[in-house]
Amino acid sequence: MATPEKLVKNKIKKILDKVGCYYFFPATGGYGKSGVPDIIICFKGHFVGIECKTVGNKTTALQELNLSQIRENGGDTLVVNEENLPDVEAWLVGTI
Repeated sequence: MATPEKLVKNKIKKILDKVGCYYFFPATGGYGKSGVPDIIICFKGHFVGIECKTVGNKTTALQELNLSQIRENGGDTLVVNEENLPDVEAWLVGTI
């Protein structure tokens, strides 16, 4: 059975496929960088890091550091859970 966070990731993947984003799920174990957002996307020339959470869970300090570094370098970031999941497509299409 999929975890609630995995269900959020799967729903986001469907949205990203629908709008035509380039995306990947970075592997952080062993060779990757810890704290990297769960999904990295490029959409219409914009770099976006998406951190997936379940309602009530918060980002860690290391995740916040990575999200902050992305924003400082001109990228966008989203922290998505079950409650704001419906807003992802609208944000991508309306903001970018």
